[in-house]
Amino acid sequence: DGRLTFYPGNQTVDLPFINFMKKYGTVFLNAYTNSPICCPSRAAMWSGLFTHLTESWNNFKGLDPDYVTWMDLMEKHGYHTQKYGKLDYTSGHHSVSNRVEAWTRDVDFLLRQEGRPVVNLTGDRTHVRVMEADWRNTDKAVNWIREEAVNLTQPFVLYLGLNLPHPYPSPYAGENFGSSTFLTSPYWLEKVTYEAVKIPKWSSLSEMHPVDYYSSYTKNCTGEFTKQEVRNIRAFYYAMCAETDAMLGEMISALRDTGLLKKTIVIFTADHGELAMEHRQFYKMSMYEGSSHVPLVVMGPGIKEQQQVPNVVSLVDIYPTMLDIARIPVLQKLSGYSLMPLLHGKAENEVSAIGPRPSWVLSEFHGCNVNSSTYMLRTGKWKYIAYSDGRSVLPQLFDLSDDPDELTNVAVKFPVMVHSLDKILRSVVNYPKVSSSVQEYNKRQFMSWKQSLGQNYSNIIANLRWHQDWLKDPKKYENAIDKWL
Repeated sequence: DGRLTFYPGNQTVDLPFINFMKKYGTVFLNAYTNSPICCPSRAAMWSGLFTHLTESWNNFKGLDPDYVTWMDLMEKHGYHTQKYGKLDYTSGHHSVSNRVEAWTRDVDFLLRQEGRPVVNLTGDRTHVRVMEADWRNTDKAVNWIREEAVNLTQPFVLYLGLNLPHPYPSPYAGENFGSSTFLTSPYWLEKVTYEAVKIPKWSSLSEMHPVDYYSSYTKNCTGEFTKQEVRNIRAFYYAMCAETDAMLGEMISALRDTGLLKKTIVIFTADHGELAMEHRQFYKMSMYEGSSHVPLVVMGPGIKEQQQVPNVVSLVDIYPTMLDIARIPVLQKLSGYSLMPLLHGKAENEVSAIGPRPSWVLSEFHGCNVNSSTYMLRTGKWKYIAYSDGRSVLPQLFDLSDDPDELTNVAVKFPVMVHSLDKILRSVVNYPKVSSSVQEYNKRQFMSWKQSLGQNYSNIIANLRWHQDWLKDPKKYENAIDKWL
């Protein structure tokens, strides 16, 4: 959650290495994902293109495997490149459940697709390495810096992808269920200031926006939660962020020990945030701040120190920024703009080669747990969220300066603003058309999947992540699918 990198969010948990980067670099106060879910978000970051241009519709559908990324271009221009950890920007990954849930979101049924969010404390005060796979990848990256990077005669670019802070799989809910366990050890939990953990306000279920209600239900969050449960989920999530920060620290220490820190640009960001029970949801897939607002902190030679940038920026800006750092010409039309002018502390109105940076960012979502394509335009104090064809589901408008917790939809109160923001949104993406092509894609994909299963279809679909609800009345849900088809 990007809000943890600046005040007041950063008061909840101790993140020493994020703070180190802020002291010697720049933090972006309004950085956003272009799609609040793993694969589509990473596809935007690696391609520099909006989600509707790469057609990264869900966690299964990202970039083609041979897609030329900014790292490929840097390698071509003489950089030594190295990747460790989670990449997840090409098509074909994630579970069958993940795909089928995304494809069937227009079906007229409501099924819980996740375990109820819970916390789990493991180990004792000496248990530091909770997310072992991430630590192994961090060790590999650290060793690479100490043994390889230090001896290189050419410039290098190193990427480390971490899974944390991400809820863990929940075995209690059956093997196919999602990741709804917030897991940490006492060592990390002690880094959290419990008194500073805010309990989010919730609208009543009947007052929720219909899309929010669907998300809350499929994420298994519509039941009763005590204040203590909610506070714990949030605190455990912050503890997981503290463990992530320690991995960043290992990287910074390796660069410092090898004398590379002074001549290396370090960028820390994320593919999406975590709602951690805000708006009666956990996970991502939402345009609310907890899910869509990402961290972006940069330090290194030429980067202005102790700078806070208020401009709205997004992950598609990473691609042109990397090419700018490497002085590689951008040969295709990208959705993003280089962050280097802002990082150097130059005025935002200085015109770059491709014209001035727009005053808005776009995020869109077409995957599971949300029963409509969603489009978010953030500009100034406004956040505008449009759905589907723009008519069948009512839009939302939030004034973030007045209502940072996004509890009051003021779309009806400000029709002129809605009209003006909708016009900007449509100039960037013909969203009714995109929504309709996603609907067609979902139906096509589902039909070919169903055909590929033959006689096995009924058994397999009944045992996906929604099995606990589905098995109460399998015929009813199969009929709903047939009706949709």
